[in-house]
Amino acid sequence: MDTLKKIFPLSFKNTDSVANLVIGILIYLVGDIIAGAIIGLLAKLPLIGIVFGLIGSLVGLYCLAGIVILVLVYLKVLK
Repeated sequence: MDTLKKIFPLSFKNTDSVANLVIGILIYLVGDIIAGAIIGLLAKLPLIGIVFGLIGSLVGLYCLAGIVILVLVYLKVLK
């Protein structure tokens, strides 16, 4: 559990109310959209496009996992 708290610190912060849950989800979504837009532009470069495509996929997976953990902490499945 300590490893999850180190990797996803936002997911374990103050999730007592629905407003905090929605704010946390919005932070993850906005971060994913901004990173996706930047990486999407860089992925069009011919030689390093594959690397940036993989990085974009990893950022998307990180944000999705963060949202899932945030909801699980809110539902008190994880502590």
